[in-house]
Amino acid sequence: MGGMFGVYVHVPFCATRCGYCDFNTYTPGELGAASSTDAYLEALERELDAAAAQHGRPAQTVFVGGGTPSLLGAAGLTRVLDAVRNSFGLAPGAEITTESNPESVSPQFFEGILEAGYNRVSLGMQSAASNVLRILERAHTPGRAVDAAKEARAAGVEHVNLDMIYGTPTETDDDVRRTLDAVLDADVDHVSAYSLIVEDGTAMARKVRRGELPAPDEDVFADRYAIISERLEGAGFDWYEVSNWAKPGGQCEHNMIYWRDGDWWGAGPGAHSHLGDRRFYNVKHPARYYAAEGLPIAATEELTPQDRHTERMMLGLRLREGVPLTWVGAGARALVDKYVADGLLRVDGDRLAVTDRGRLLADGIVTDILIAEEG
Repeated sequence: MGGMFGVYVHVPFCATRCGYCDFNTYTPGELGAASSTDAYLEALERELDAAAAQHGRPAQTVFVGGGTPSLLGAAGLTRVLDAVRNSFGLAPGAEITTESNPESVSPQFFEGILEAGYNRVSLGMQSAASNVLRILERAHTPGRAVDAAKEARAAGVEHVNLDMIYGTPTETDDDVRRTLDAVLDADVDHVSAYSLIVEDGTAMARKVRRGELPAPDEDVFADRYAIISERLEGAGFDWYEVSNWAKPGGQCEHNMIYWRDGDWWGAGPGAHSHLGDRRFYNVKHPARYYAAEGLPIAATEELTPQDRHTERMMLGLRLREGVPLTWVGAGARALVDKYVADGLLRVDGDRLAVTDRGRLLADGIVTDILIAEEG
């Protein structure tokens, strides 16, 4: 597919650990001396310089994620972006995003990152219901994410996203509706809504296993998704990926690189990269990352043409734009025709895409197509 190139920067620090999270993040107590932001930023600068020397091309998108990038403060995030600018360079009009925790931002923070060159902020809201935030073990209060979004907009941040999580045990339909009220009040141009996934090894998984929390329910997910989708689409947002809605011009270009099988360099501890037929990832622990000589890569995988095809189909059919019809192998044509007749897929010129009704079944539909192709 080629063309687009992005840089992802992983910030591995969090003030506290949320019970549902299995990302590569560490609290100060877990890291001890390795929690030094200076050591982190120096190692990041080294990695980006070495990476750009080998794979240099300007970044069309930059996404700083984590973890909690806002814990670096505006000054730290300025250094992160300067490091990308001084190594790979930035393409004109690049989309530059940082994730931020509602609790660790302020109007001054937003003014500072704006001055550095950031033009997009993604805030973790999760829910407007305090009972849901408590179960997710989120530190922020229900109204804080909306206030933070308004502060970002007031400072002049062009694009603001709020993340929702739905299907948390104890959540009700009304909790979801209240969350949507709050999201629409915040004047953002992008919303991501993810169903709760209970990841192995998390505190939440242990509670579900012990029977302290009920396991999430697929039917509930489908009902909640319908509530979210109807409300957002009625308010001028269009879905462009199964879990993502945007107002016109608000799509996340960085995520589109992932979903369209483009290339990106992932910098920072545990970050994954994808260049052509190669995928690789960095050493996970910050202390090992700081100590690495040269590039801090832990492992590399060569992707076969079949691997690439599987991934392009899995990701591409979650997009509203779908995939070229020519990607579908001959063995799956009859199955595709059946899904079209059932109203789950649509053919639009030379492209194949899920219908509104087929969205929630996208992953299963793709799996069926891939199996039929091999048949």
